[in-house]
Amino acid sequence: MKAVEAIANLHTDDIERAREFFGFLGLTDDGMNQGWVARFTSADSGACVQVVTRDATAPEDSAMTIKVDDVDTAYEEAQRRGYEIVHPITDEPWGIRRFFVRSPDGHVVNVAQHRS
Repeated sequence: MKAVEAIANLHTDDIERAREFFGFLGLTDDGMNQGWVARFTSADSGACVQVVTRDATAPEDSAMTIKVDDVDTAYEEAQRRGYEIVHPITDEPWGIRRFFVRSPDGHVVNVAQHRS
């Protein structure tokens, strides 16, 4: 299993306000907007950030998303190592398979893979 992308997940009370701010910094809405989470990306560099009002399908919000090439292996390894699983592995309706795990420092990490 390898990490293929890391994205900060920042809390917002207002996605439209966040869109305006990140637009000022050269990041635009890339079409991933579920109403409670949206991603803003630089077309040139691929740099991106996600803003979250409140995760609609998990018990806690995550501090970041790590996309991996094999989420099932990551899930098994997290369990084997005894890390706290905050949200079990789930196929989400927007096309990802994911789980949440708590880091040793207490950060909730969304580990995800796009389904093909």
